[in-house]
Amino acid sequence: MTRGPTLPAHRLPHLPTPLDAFNAAPDAEAGALLLHCLHSLRWSRRIADHRPYPDVESLLAAADEAAYDLSPADLSEALAGECLPPVPDGMYSAAHTALSAAHAAYEARFGHVFVIYLGATPPAESLDRVLEGIRSRLTNDPEEERIIAAEELRRLAGQRLAEKLRGAGNCATSPNAPASGK
Repeated sequence: MTRGPTLPAHRLPHLPTPLDAFNAAPDAEAGALLLHCLHSLRWSRRIADHRPYPDVESLLAAADEAAYDLSPADLSEALAGECLPPVPDGMYSAAHTALSAAHAAYEARFGHVFVIYLGATPPAESLDRVLEGIRSRLTNDPEEERIIAAEELRRLAGQRLAEKLRGAGNCATSPNAPASGK
């Protein structure tokens, strides 16, 4: 049996991605998206000024690299925009109390909110991981903790940017997103 001529492959037109929209956005719009994810005006401007990015990975690498050049004031600004990860729904009030107390101790010692990248930590384990992180990091000296907090902040910001620019949500959808009302 012979087959007839094969039809050419049907190609879908190129559909714009969230990265395409970001690259083409007016400066103010791109800056606002970045500021929402990075919480630092200087950090956001550095990333926006180097558009267009060929892919999300390039943008994430640029954001990560730019974070190493943040001044102490820029880092403080970015940390001030962060909130403690929310306690999973259904946790008892003692868990809220323990988290609030640990966070207050951390903030009193270091002068900024506690940040931790939870990555793929299951929601049921996030409270334990946050409490463990706060307790273990309370023993750090302020300079050592600032370095650790900056690394956690870079990871959180990268996660938020990746989610936003890959179309999986907005910059506040990560497991470490600011809790409402904070």
